[in-house]
Amino acid sequence: MKIAFIGLGNMGGPMALNLHKAGHEISAFDLSQSACDKLAAEGIAIAAHANAAVQGVEVVISMLPASAHVETLFLGNGAQAGLLALLPAGALIIDCSTIAAATSRKVADAAQAQGVQFIDAPVSGGTGGAIAGTLTFMVGGDAAVLERAQPLLEKMGANIFHAGSVGAGQTAKICNNMLLGILMAGTSEAIALGVANGLDAKVLSEIMRRSSGGNWALEKYNPMPGVMETAPASKGYAGGFGTDLMLKDLGLSQENAAAVKASTPLGGLARNLYAAHSLAGHGGLDFSSIIKMVQKG
Repeated sequence: MKIAFIGLGNMGGPMALNLHKAGHEISAFDLSQSACDKLAAEGIAIAAHANAAVQGVEVVISMLPASAHVETLFLGNGAQAGLLALLPAGALIIDCSTIAAATSRKVADAAQAQGVQFIDAPVSGGTGGAIAGTLTFMVGGDAAVLERAQPLLEKMGANIFHAGSVGAGQTAKICNNMLLGILMAGTSEAIALGVANGLDAKVLSEIMRRSSGGNWALEKYNPMPGVMETAPASKGYAGGFGTDLMLKDLGLSQENAAAVKASTPLGGLARNLYAAHSLAGHGGLDFSSIIKMVQKG
């Protein structure tokens, strides 16, 4: 299958590579030249721009930072037409970005008007999951469209959930990431408290991992440097999932909570913590660097 893949960052790059390894013909593009060069070295064709990437493709997969990027990519910005104007009827868009559900529905409505199919399919599993092809996809859209996309999603992920109609995948994702932001902040506080009392971070983490405080951060993404060799914390908090991206997702959760009049006090507190952490100059670091806010000394 010929696929255009737009967005080749820490998540999108490995996802595109897994599709390439599965035998699909990929035409890829990213605004970052280094991201493009990395995939070109793996044998993936890099297009000169997004419009060129979608020429003659059956499927477009996007993995972009925010709602504005997705809307501009597909619908244009007034001065320039979006990709929808270039896609033939019957094409399929799989948007894996984490954005507002309303944006997904807006793009989906425009796509439907042109006979183009659309699903929102944000992911969870981090860069490790993207590399290993074990991501979790949370999909919003028609069941028949998901069935068409399933063979491609299976090359990039191990778990595929149909959350509901278009936008439901985004809603599930912001719920998940709100919880992730909360538990990472709490895990960081607990580890920092133990270390301040003279406990060994690795021993304490293992105790909590096997006790009632066990969670995903302790299992796969420990925030303390030196505890888990594969975690961003042990690599200077480089790569992984940036603080500013977590802040964006927590903002989406709070906007949604206000819209539906849901009470999310811990989500709001977590958003404020990551906002302060970003303002302190750590926006480009992995979100697990939130432990820096509570470390003694």
